[in-house]
Amino acid sequence: MADLGLRPYQQEVVERALQGENVIIWLPTGAGKTRAAVYVAKRHLESRAQAKVAIIANRVHLVEQHFKECQLHLGHNYTLTPISGDSVEKDFFGKVVEDSHLVICTAQILYNAMISAEDLKHIDLSDISLLIIDECHHTNKESVYNQIMRCYVEKKLEGKRPLPQILGLTASPGAGGAKSLENAVNHVLQICANLDSAIVSSKTFALDLKKTVPRPTKTFDIVEKRPEDPFGDLLIVMMQKIHDYMIAPPDLALSVCGTQEYEAKVVILEQTGVKENNRVLAQCALHLRKYNDALLINDTLQMMDAYHSLEGFYIEKALSVIDDTDVFLIKLFRENRVPLKKLAENSRYENPKMAKLEDVLLKQFGSDMSSKAILFSKTCKSTHCLKDWIHNNTALQEAGIKASVMIGSSCMTQKERDVIISNFRQGTINLLVSTSVTEEGLDIPDCNLVVRYGLLTNEIAQLQASGRARAPNSQYSVVALKGGKEVRREHINEYLEDLSAKAIAQVQNMSTVDFHKKIASLQREAMLMRRTLENLRMTEKSRNAASSIQLLCRNCFEPVAFGSDIKLIENSLYVNVNPDFKRHYKVGAKVPLPKSFTDWEPGCTISCGNGNCNKDWGFEIKYKKIALLPNLAISNFALETSNGRVTKKKWKNVPFVVENFSFEQYCQDNFPDILD
Repeated sequence: MADLGLRPYQQEVVERALQGENVIIWLPTGAGKTRAAVYVAKRHLESRAQAKVAIIANRVHLVEQHFKECQLHLGHNYTLTPISGDSVEKDFFGKVVEDSHLVICTAQILYNAMISAEDLKHIDLSDISLLIIDECHHTNKESVYNQIMRCYVEKKLEGKRPLPQILGLTASPGAGGAKSLENAVNHVLQICANLDSAIVSSKTFALDLKKTVPRPTKTFDIVEKRPEDPFGDLLIVMMQKIHDYMIAPPDLALSVCGTQEYEAKVVILEQTGVKENNRVLAQCALHLRKYNDALLINDTLQMMDAYHSLEGFYIEKALSVIDDTDVFLIKLFRENRVPLKKLAENSRYENPKMAKLEDVLLKQFGSDMSSKAILFSKTCKSTHCLKDWIHNNTALQEAGIKASVMIGSSCMTQKERDVIISNFRQGTINLLVSTSVTEEGLDIPDCNLVVRYGLLTNEIAQLQASGRARAPNSQYSVVALKGGKEVRREHINEYLEDLSAKAIAQVQNMSTVDFHKKIASLQREAMLMRRTLENLRMTEKSRNAASSIQLLCRNCFEPVAFGSDIKLIENSLYVNVNPDFKRHYKVGAKVPLPKSFTDWEPGCTISCGNGNCNKDWGFEIKYKKIALLPNLAISNFALETSNGRVTKKKWKNVPFVVENFSFEQYCQDNFPDILD
């Protein structure tokens, strides 16, 4: 194994995979799971005739990272093909697999190829001899990883062969929300069942592993609660007025405002208002959620960030005045806008967490100008706010901090991320302000400091984040309020991490017979449950004719379409094919998307055309350069059914069957003269 320079603990964890077994390699972040996987792929290609290896990742940027590692060690002797959302090759996936020794792609691209009916795109799992799944702890619930593995498990239970060998990679399968060892063991067993694999880790060379991948020093950088918060107090006074106006239900208490608990309640309240045709309730709940967001921002960022979030919301809402409820809500903000802004500008009441964050960064960068750090925050918006704060902070600029934002593919292109990582390596940037996009797998230079700021995540995300601090004597800092929820969550995650390790050890100590018996039982149970639920779902959908379901604008409740108007394109785009629908919406600005697509391109935004409603509905697309169709987000509509009005977050949950779009039928209906 010397040709890839594997360490003893890496050699230990690949042994069973080299024997052809399905295994999950469990190694901490930074321990070289990818290198171990590349070695298994190399040996597999060398020893098996007609070998085909596929590596799948759950994020686009990881595709390129795996390709670089494979290219370094396998590129001289084998044909390697990376495929991501921007790649033309995804439309010829079957042919690419046939012509390549190894393909690296996102899991979604592989799954799309598996369910495609097109010969050039389609592949079967039997076409792959080794399937490597990065960050395989995501193989649960409705994830695309699990959709792929469900196909695998069903084929296995039906006795269909051949099937690929499975190699999973993870830094932690987690405890699955368990609070007892028994439940944590069940979670680990379920992950093993989903992947049809045993979990392996280093035991003989555990000490070598610990020395190679030391954990950073963890510090809790705690601040006291600010003595006065008149900005937040005024927001609560305004929320109380909304409560009084709408006659708030008893369970909606302002005592818990500024929390995720309160947000969950107003989300349900808005849905209730829509279902009951009560626009007062629905709109007040929607506005209360924005005030709650402002309180959350006030707790994490600067007061002015919270103010701007509300101001932007009300600038948009001022264009959508439909009735007295809108007049009341907009007037309430306008009457308090000036005092709110004055309070936000008063540094006396500023968030003390910001000052503590400044201290943490200055301690690292003030003593070592060559330092590199990652500051993790919750949302894309918060990362931009923090970056702006850093750029406008004199002390941080004098310390030589050069910050840049690193966010997900929906807001940033792969090329933009590559440039940022390159600058980070070269030192042009020394602080990444990031969402969870850099928690998992991203190949970034060793960091001296990782800061988690305003985050409430599970033990897997916490472990992944701390694993980014790999430089000698590195630090992992949690900046939080004394006695606050972030500190409690960190401690709970520490317990869960320990619980997960104990659960893995117990699973590993099971006899081979008992382990495989349990895995087979879980697989049969999951398949039976899945088929039962699917039958129930399809039965429920078939009870409602699509033509009997009416779509209403979620803001003004105006009926605008029927379910039979909706068709599905490429298993992802839900378009309205009724030409009369155009009279119901307004066309806005051009939609910028961070990537391109083969058969369609985005057009302009569309919004409700009923009076001053202006509710966002989605955007137009041009399909195959001919069909201009409105692509709708179901979350922006309500559905009128025979059983009452309902709301849905996703199209897959609507209570009727959506038929596939026929391009030929569209052309016949809209261009009959040309076809004749």
